Amino acid sequence: MRNRLISMLTAAMLLTATAITPAEAAFVIGGENGWQLSTDGIVDVFSVYQSTSPKPSGDRFTTFLSGSPDQFQNFGVKVGLLPSLIAFNIKAPTVNGVDSNVRVGIYPSIQNKNQDTRFEVNPNIDFREFYYTAKGTYGELLAGRALNLYQAKNILTDMTLLTAGVVPAPGTSTTLGHIGYGYLYTNFGPQIRYTTPDLNGVKVAFSVNEPYKISSDTAKTNTPRLETEISYATVLNGGTTLQAWASGLFETATRSKAAGVARPGEQNQSIGGAAGIEAGFSGVDLMASGYAGEGLGMISAQDGDAFGSSSTDAAGKERTHFGFLVQATYKLTPDIKIGANYGQNRQVESDDDKTKRGVGGSFSPMKKQEAAVGMVTYNFNKFTQFIVEYAYAQNTWHDRATQHSNSVAIGTMFYW
Repeated sequence: MRNRLISMLTAAMLLTATAITPAEAAFVIGGENGWQLSTDGIVDVFSVYQSTSPKPSGDRFTTFLSGSPDQFQNFGVKVGLLPSLIAFNIKAPTVNGVDSNVRVGIYPSIQNKNQDTRFEVNPNIDFREFYYTAKGTYGELLAGRALNLYQAKNILTDMTLLTAGVVPAPGTSTTLGHIGYGYLYTNFGPQIRYTTPDLNGVKVAFSVNEPYKISSDTAKTNTPRLETEISYATVLNGGTTLQAWASGLFETATRSKAAGVARPGEQNQSIGGAAGIEAGFSGVDLMASGYAGEGLGMISAQDGDAFGSSSTDAAGKERTHFGFLVQATYKLTPDIKIGANYGQNRQVESDDDKTKRGVGGSFSPMKKQEAAVGMVTYNFNKFTQFIVEYAYAQNTWHDRATQHSNSVAIGTMFYW
């Protein structure tokens, strides 16, 4: 059986695909006793130009828009928000009404690891998906590494998911889309998840996840991170499509007892809620989403101190975070679509932050990250797309200092 599957996998990579939309198999190879192997994927390539104003002086959080003085104008050829993808799906025979599947998703970037070194040809390769599902009348069980639930639909409904959006400074593996500028990146992580059957358009999902550090002072992550999502989707009379969703996150973590740590041995918590609604009719699609919570961060959900925008302040207390994204797209023809969106991520200045800034210190946390994007896409055929996009982003700190960025992306995507 093992040799047969290896042969099937080899054949799959050599076949010419009949391409369709992402996450649907381009072709399926049948094996013995009902086993099947299929594949799907994306190749995306964007030429991007970014011009960014210098980061303001002073002790302030770092930002994806910053770079060395020589990098405030930059050109690159790279992937967009979503890296390229090659995925393999294995379906087991249906047993007692249960369909079991395995998915392996490999997400490589195309650019060199360091843009200034032509010989360092080791792009990022990210095994974002590695899980199995078992689906029956009871619902679906998922176990493995997959997209987390909290704010998942916020990013999946963003039009820049399959384009570029905000372009960060050199050195990152992907562009940002509206990550940090309308929602938090939910990330892919190990989890065990249960999703109910479709109940007249309603589905409820709940997952137990590996915990993250809430801040750099987190000492113990001995309780799971819990996430949930409630979603609704329907098609109304006249062909109008409608979907709505809400998701939540909760985790607690113990702070270190080391000397000099604020609130030693006490608890931090990350708690957040998110929601959104999307409607489509007569070629028009409208979407609005948002989130709010504490101990979340400004870029990635529970980013701790990873990006210099800590989920907690220097006194060890959780900061308050919230944001939103609004979007409209319109199909001019079956093959040409235009779209625009605008989003913000905001961070409330804590009492400790105000004290430090109030006594004349140079420290200032980020207040607001905002971005607007306009795009035009052209479907050359069912599996090839071309994109032209402009993005403006601005960061504002609590002392009113700002930094802004203008970027242009021209790219193409191939689906199978």
